[in-house]
Amino acid sequence: MATINVRRDVKDSFYRYKMPRLLSKVEGKGNGIKTVVPNMTEIARALSRPPSYPTKYFGCELGAQVKCDDKNERYIVNGEHDAERLQTILDGFISKFVLCASCRNPETDIIIKNDDILMDCKACGAQNMADMRHKLSTYIVKNPPAQASKNQRKQRKAATAQTNELGGGFENEEGGSDDDIISQRINKEAAGLSMESKLAQEDWSEDTSEAAVAQRMRELSVKGVAAFAEDDDEGGESKYELFGAWLDEQDNNTISDDDIIAKAEELDVYGKYKACQVLVQCIFDESIAAQIPKRANLLRKFVTEEKHQKAALGGLERLVGLEYKDALMKKVPGILMKLYDVEIIEDDVFIKWGEKPSKKYVAKDVSKAVKKAAQPFLEWIENASEEEDSD
Repeated sequence: MATINVRRDVKDSFYRYKMPRLLSKVEGKGNGIKTVVPNMTEIARALSRPPSYPTKYFGCELGAQVKCDDKNERYIVNGEHDAERLQTILDGFISKFVLCASCRNPETDIIIKNDDILMDCKACGAQNMADMRHKLSTYIVKNPPAQASKNQRKQRKAATAQTNELGGGFENEEGGSDDDIISQRINKEAAGLSMESKLAQEDWSEDTSEAAVAQRMRELSVKGVAAFAEDDDEGGESKYELFGAWLDEQDNNTISDDDIIAKAEELDVYGKYKACQVLVQCIFDESIAAQIPKRANLLRKFVTEEKHQKAALGGLERLVGLEYKDALMKKVPGILMKLYDVEIIEDDVFIKWGEKPSKKYVAKDVSKAVKKAAQPFLEWIENASEEEDSD
């Protein structure tokens, strides 16, 4: 996921306060159109604020209703809003409720005192009052953030100390430190020397047994594919095969969402549409209808745009048509309804997918059989979409 400076007015590429670039996903149509921010949790974590704060700020600035589902990590703003517009509004939230008014660093904690919001800066020690005139202030007072744990404070303190290790330097008008770049380079060199020292102490004798050699070959193949595989539209099939083989080896009842995401990132397939097809085909079995709600958060993190949705349906075709034909073919309408209920696939994508058989993921006759079995659901969703347009 691409990262940007927390303060977008700072163009320094070495600026150490980073956050993910905001993503937006428009769902529904007509009066039911809405914009989902799929990575709001990651953005909020980078800002050390609850995800509901920036989401509510969007609602205040846009005059729109919002929905914060912390349990499922789903944050919605009613209406159609593009990512750049929301990113600009987020800049306003950061300026008002994240940055220290004295040093302009984002190392602040919110303290509620006598119904006032104080911004306690861990970088310079200043305490400044937030803008109490903004509508969000009332929400923050009524929903104060959980206090930062001692471990989080230690980590942040250590990060601050690393930058100021050589005496801090003079601050410019923007609040940044003039010697940030020099400090970071020295710290990197020091880290490199420390690593060299550790490497010197390592035992470099190599296990040459047959099993050890086979294991190293597997590791090299994974690393090589991750580093050199081309874009998923232009080849690089091996990394998806490795991802699928790894998923098949896991126990679907015990493997966590975080472990799956970590493996996808290791193989450089996270965020790629073909990974969505492999994921659906490999993490589900004949109990898919019961498994979808449990894996809804994982699916939302992989399936973020229309191309991903189509690939996920392609994975479903393979799962039903090739692996569990006898057990699942008659259950296709119910499976699609589960995907609809957890808002993984948009109405238009379902309808386009069901229009005609395709040989992209399975043989054409298999695709035809799956989509024929899906007809009750497809007719229902098409009628529902027409009624929504009419309303």
